[in-house]
Amino acid sequence: MIIYTTEVQDINSFYRLESLKEVYGIIWMFVPILTLVLGITIGVLVIVWLEREISAGIQQRIGPEYAGPLGILQALADGTKLLFKENILPSRGNTRLFSIGPSIAVISILLSFSVIPFSSRLILADLNIGIFLWIAISSIAPVGLLMSGYGSNNKYSFLGGLRAAAQSISYEIPLTLCVLSISLLSNSSSTVDIVEAQSKYGFWGWNLWRQPIGFIVFLISSLAECERLPFDLPEAEEELVAGYQTEYSGIKFGLFYVASYLNLLLSSLFVTVLYLGGWNISIPYVFVPELFEINKMNGIFGTTIGIFITLAKTYLFLFISIATRWTLPRLRMDQLLNLGWKFLLPISLGNLLLTTSFQLLSL
Repeated sequence: MIIYTTEVQDINSFYRLESLKEVYGIIWMFVPILTLVLGITIGVLVIVWLEREISAGIQQRIGPEYAGPLGILQALADGTKLLFKENILPSRGNTRLFSIGPSIAVISILLSFSVIPFSSRLILADLNIGIFLWIAISSIAPVGLLMSGYGSNNKYSFLGGLRAAAQSISYEIPLTLCVLSISLLSNSSSTVDIVEAQSKYGFWGWNLWRQPIGFIVFLISSLAECERLPFDLPEAEEELVAGYQTEYSGIKFGLFYVASYLNLLLSSLFVTVLYLGGWNISIPYVFVPELFEINKMNGIFGTTIGIFITLAKTYLFLFISIATRWTLPRLRMDQLLNLGWKFLLPISLGNLLLTTSFQLLSL
């Protein structure tokens, strides 16, 4: 059998073309992930700047003003400083656990962003078990904190890690029961389906009005999950120096703060998706949505509007969380556990039973 040179060249060029297509396919697969990570990074920098400005306003201080216009680059400057600081390891600690702990805390929270719908067509993974995947993955973060506390070979750090694990277990159960109530109301566990179920009835169809008790419990539980004041017992400086962060320095120390702000942003986004209608602009007695048909827009402009509405609702909730941190005093550990087990758990369980009863009666 004779194969001409031109045919061989055609076959080689075909294989090259196919391999190039595969390479481009792999590159385009990573583009949405990298875009999401970039957006999350910018969001965290904005949150840090907002917290400093809001706390300065509450305490009648000036706040950051030198690093960039209005001090907006202060968080970037702090991150750069931590990046170049010396990374110290405890001499008698478990080096592996000490190094892996911060990474687990950050990665577990980053993975949860994959099920967040920023708009009707902008979601990394629209899964049928979206909200429960978030709960499952985010519950890994306290394991990282416990590993950090144990690996530090420090009593303060270990106590901080134990407190983080106890607090996470105490408030994860009421939070899960609230999410289960929302799932029952929407007949789905997909985050996209939950938003679309709220859009059927406009502003009054938000789960905020249909689940007011669940909203309050979810709000308190999410603040406790983020370890924000008044629930920052794992790192209480009066008792534990800095908790599980005591022995850390440099970029590993910074990773804990990144994880904290990532968790706060994630919780705010889930409050928006589960209770505030997501990307839908459902404003009562205002005919702007009907006039321009904002909720029905497709394409790039509709997606941009959806992202803007989602982020506006998210940062409204973030303002409430930040103002709470700089207003309320810290609880004691026994008060924190009593609130979780004796109050929030029975209330969330009763709310779930009521929701189930109403759903059964409406069949």
